[in-house]
Amino acid sequence: MGCAAEQATGQVRFATVHGHRRAYVRAGSGPALLLLHGLGCDHTTWAPVVESLARRFTVIAPDLLGHGQSAKPRADYSVGGYANGMRDLLALLEIERATVVGHSLGGGVAMQFAYQYPELVERLVLVAPGGFGPEVTAALRVVTTPGFHQVAGLLTLPGLRHVGVHGLRVLAGSGLAGARDLGEVATIFDSMKDARTRTAIRHVARAVVDWRGQIITTSDRAYLTDDIPMCVIWGEQDRVIPAKHAETARTLAPHATVALVPNAGHFPHRDHPQRFVKILGDFVRRTRPAQFDRDEWRAHLRRGGDIELHRAQAGHAPVQPLDHVPTA
Repeated sequence: MGCAAEQATGQVRFATVHGHRRAYVRAGSGPALLLLHGLGCDHTTWAPVVESLARRFTVIAPDLLGHGQSAKPRADYSVGGYANGMRDLLALLEIERATVVGHSLGGGVAMQFAYQYPELVERLVLVAPGGFGPEVTAALRVVTTPGFHQVAGLLTLPGLRHVGVHGLRVLAGSGLAGARDLGEVATIFDSMKDARTRTAIRHVARAVVDWRGQIITTSDRAYLTDDIPMCVIWGEQDRVIPAKHAETARTLAPHATVALVPNAGHFPHRDHPQRFVKILGDFVRRTRPAQFDRDEWRAHLRRGGDIELHRAQAGHAPVQPLDHVPTA
């Protein structure tokens, strides 16, 4: 049940946690940043920003279980299970606390991690996160349907896969509205040639989405993050999880900094990496790390019974465009 010793292989390192291999990248020095990718992606989604962030931070970018170069076992692929895995990986790497940055599914994992292990979290940065409303692209709903595994297996046979990947990447570079994110979609589609990856993605998707939309929600627990500095970053042209969820995030967490990034889709850290690094860096510089207090946590839980009253007392401010987010 324990964690084995860490093994490094080139830029990607490997650690065995509870018998399963976990891949991750570690770079830089300073306060820790834990970067959590979205469904079907891996640590490479953060490649445009890792080098810049590593100038100020110790960056840990893992492949979640079932993704990338991490193991793909028959296992617990729930958001809570992922939070447990991140706790154990940080313990193995001797990182006591971190600012947790989560994109899409990783945003839901980051929120769950903060809920389960508030003593380990200094700040939360949520990038187009799941959990702030039911709306989600139909493509993710399809993943949860019967027969997806078999159909995806046919579509990712060598000939069809090459045509599909090429077509998606051509569309991504076309400048067409709504096509911005298709380059990342092409990478996810290409990864599904591996049956274990398809199975893992299906299990993860079913844990967070059904045919009606997102299952997971942060609405009943967001008040617990009042003492954790939070930044929410969303691309204005997001077609996967609509940017209007940023308004919901601001309502549920009225003390959060909310940045809407113009000319960006579901992957603002890839569309505008320098801008993303600046938002994140400015946010960390402006805020003090959260300090966990068990008595305060208890108090939050007690008054959480009347969430609407709690939100009304906290106040509400409108979402601000990126250019209006203070950077001092």
